[in-house]
Amino acid sequence: MSFISETDPFIPVVLAGGSGERFWPLSRRSKPKQFLTLDDTGRSLLQATVDRLSTLSGSADSVMVVTGSEYRSQVLDQLPEMPAENLIVEPVARDTAPAVLYAALRIARDQPGAVMGVFPADHRITDTPTYLRVVERAVGLARQTGKLVTIGVTPTFPATGYGYIQQGLALSASGKQDQDLSPDDIFTAYQVSRFAEKPNQELAQQFLDEGDYSWNSGMFVWSVQAILKAFEKYQSAMYQQLTEAIKQKNIKQVFPTLEKISIDYAILEKSDQVVVIPAEFGWDDLGDWNALERLLKAEGENVSVGRHVGLDTGGAILYTTNGDDLIVTIGLEDVVIVRTSEVTLVVRKDRIQDIKKVVRQLKAHPELERFA
Repeated sequence: MSFISETDPFIPVVLAGGSGERFWPLSRRSKPKQFLTLDDTGRSLLQATVDRLSTLSGSADSVMVVTGSEYRSQVLDQLPEMPAENLIVEPVARDTAPAVLYAALRIARDQPGAVMGVFPADHRITDTPTYLRVVERAVGLARQTGKLVTIGVTPTFPATGYGYIQQGLALSASGKQDQDLSPDDIFTAYQVSRFAEKPNQELAQQFLDEGDYSWNSGMFVWSVQAILKAFEKYQSAMYQQLTEAIKQKNIKQVFPTLEKISIDYAILEKSDQVVVIPAEFGWDDLGDWNALERLLKAEGENVSVGRHVGLDTGGAILYTTNGDDLIVTIGLEDVVIVRTSEVTLVVRKDRIQDIKKVVRQLKAHPELERFA
């Protein structure tokens, strides 16, 4: 299975510049989540992402990675098979819209007929065959229609940590359907009715009950020309600034001045050319420590990586980076305990989101900054 062609190749772009603060203290500024191995495969999240996408694009030679300057060497170390010129380095992090535009302009320079995909580096996929078929469908749809295709995930529970996408009319109703895919490979695509922010519990349950909402996975597929036209229309200042910066070769000076904005806000919520393909393929964004309960099998009532002895302990997540260490708990419920060589974190599961606040505090104090 390959989408390589001389005229319109498929080029996956992996976004690997995140800080992964909600997985602190395992994920640190010096080595964020995408470079970590959280299961028994021996492959980091970034490596696993590139492994999957290489199946579609033909090889790792056609995968591009966007990252920050501080992570350049780590990306190259983890992906030695990827040509160095496929690495796009942001001088500073400006969220996903500038990153996507930078990559699209780079691709358009050499392969203007390409279809590009945008994929976070730190997601987990368990049903790879179905996932690849969904991406295949998205690539075909982007080629044939010029639409901006989002890959949605069919909700399995009322999640409050994800954004949602509401489905409108099915594209097949208007007769637009891929002719080059077998019936088994057809996943219904829908016009996007609206994007919804992360909901509270009641609203998340309502979305689940209504049945026409998908989780926003942050994965997108579109032709390079379609996304560039969208930027020119909806983010003209950014488009002109970055286009000129590439011509003048002064990216380092211009990039920090770009608006810090996500691709969702910058383009997708404004355009009427966005469609969604909802599917289920064992997706998890591994957003925080609570994800380990989904990632790993529990030992009794607890999930542990490393040695743990517990008395009257239930619903706990325990993680130690040193296999010789031992975590002992007594009378605890619904807590997360993470022990690294320098930091020990103890937090209730329902306060996991506050880890980011702690990291910000550490960064604000010079004597504690090294722990961030």
